[in-house]
Amino acid sequence: MFQVENFLQEKYPSISAKPMRYKALVGVLRYLLHETEFEEFGQNYPYLEGIDFVEKVLEYFNFSYSVSNTDREKIPSQGKAVIVANHPIGSLDGLALIKLVYDIRSDVKIVANDLLMSLKPLRKLLLPVNNMGGRTPKENLNEINEHLNSEGVVIIFPAGEVSRMALAGIRDGHWKTGFLRIAAAAKAPILPIYLDARNSILFYLTSIIYKPMATVLLVKEMFKQATKTVGVKIGNPIPFKNFDNLPFDNRHIAGLFRKHVYSVGLKKRPIFESETPIAHPEKSAEVYEHLSKHDRIGETPDGKQIFLCQNLSDSPILREIGRLREFSFRTVGEGTGFKRDTDQYDRYYFHLVLWDNKALEIVGAYRFCDAAKVISEKGLDGLYTNSLFEFGSNMESYLSQSLELGRSFVQPKYWGKRSLDYLWYGIGAFLKRNPQYRYLFGPVSISDQLPQRAKDLLVYFYSLYFSENSLNAHSYNPYVFDDELSKQLKTNFTGNDYKKDFVELKSLLGNLGVSVPTLYKQYTELCEEGGVKFLDFGRDPEFAGCVDGLVLVDTHLLKEKKKKRYLA
Repeated sequence: MFQVENFLQEKYPSISAKPMRYKALVGVLRYLLHETEFEEFGQNYPYLEGIDFVEKVLEYFNFSYSVSNTDREKIPSQGKAVIVANHPIGSLDGLALIKLVYDIRSDVKIVANDLLMSLKPLRKLLLPVNNMGGRTPKENLNEINEHLNSEGVVIIFPAGEVSRMALAGIRDGHWKTGFLRIAAAAKAPILPIYLDARNSILFYLTSIIYKPMATVLLVKEMFKQATKTVGVKIGNPIPFKNFDNLPFDNRHIAGLFRKHVYSVGLKKRPIFESETPIAHPEKSAEVYEHLSKHDRIGETPDGKQIFLCQNLSDSPILREIGRLREFSFRTVGEGTGFKRDTDQYDRYYFHLVLWDNKALEIVGAYRFCDAAKVISEKGLDGLYTNSLFEFGSNMESYLSQSLELGRSFVQPKYWGKRSLDYLWYGIGAFLKRNPQYRYLFGPVSISDQLPQRAKDLLVYFYSLYFSENSLNAHSYNPYVFDDELSKQLKTNFTGNDYKKDFVELKSLLGNLGVSVPTLYKQYTELCEEGGVKFLDFGRDPEFAGCVDGLVLVDTHLLKEKKKKRYLA
């Protein structure tokens, strides 16, 4: 535990050169810093560390937090995030915030100064910085960035010290800009949290007279917080794009975030635009209990299970699919902007679900329907694709023997692990059972976050090699090139050598820092020549402005190796 003499010797070794003054100083600090109580606590609970230590400290002081369920759900349950908060009491408020976030996700760490780092039981939860003067070592900043880039969450008190009395009330001082650089390095969203608590009048009066003395009094103030509660108010997450490239310096932007946090606490108009938080996960046991009642149509070589589900109205399966859809699509700059990505079509469509029985979670899912059946029961308006594209009469013969596919996702932690391929095993199993379906069709998205030139290149290339003008299907909001842009794009490709031009496409996209979207590669590699068509391209303003290509796949033209892979 914390010992005054050890701290002084480590941080201020020259102070012991005058023994009499040193001894008096140690005695005063031991009293003010409650060293005896700390030592007693440490002797009683020497085995506690990390969150167990935090819980015991909060229990010792009978200190708690109060937060509404609505606000609690604003804390992201997964994915990188930087939490910024005011620091009203400079002690137990930080521990209460750790506890609140930890109860939602265990990968939380708090950026802490040297004083907190001297509390060994807390070190597992801490990322060190220097708030007491000087620069933070590069390795410490790297540790913070690594934690965020591994999809962790960090808590930062940007003031670097406790709030003081000001004309507007109890307020943080100027916020340091480090949190902005940390968030920018990881392109992480910022979650604003306002903590409602205060220290004693004596503390604030002492701060006015002599600020360093008030800092020393913080530990005594902590003991005065026994049996109290800190109120917590949480704002919506602010995505990186909403504070990137603002026309201000970082000091001014930090001040705006400080103002934003207090606007959250005072229920005033926020400074930054935010986004709706994604829903928290459903209970794994309940999801699997419901999944196990549906048709298990396959198992992957590594033991994942593939389920075919229907009639998922008011189901934890659909709620979890909707949550993971939104999380996965937002990761690439798409998504609905709602807490879950679900719609009216989900109730009567099939859902192909890939389940990881080891991690007890949904890996990904595909949504599809029997187009002819839906049209007979609900008309063309019953098809999701019909909300994006208008079908002409010459499409009827195709729709009558088709499956509409869409809304496929794999959650980010499983990217690059064959998960999309496993979902295609499930589609293949369904087609093997139901050989009457010849065609697959549906929208395939391109994120609006891609550079404009990248979107132009992709739409032009796939229109060049995979268009089908004889079929009447058109976007309600078409993606249009003017003549000048078409001429410019045409110079990049031969127009008669697909393999050569595809290499060129990848090179041009690589120069822009992007690659061909996975599903575009997946679909176009399925069939022999003529088996895959993109009928039109359009923009979807309801899905973060993404570009949708309407694909049509003829399963009678599947490549032999794809037949063996998915239909054998």
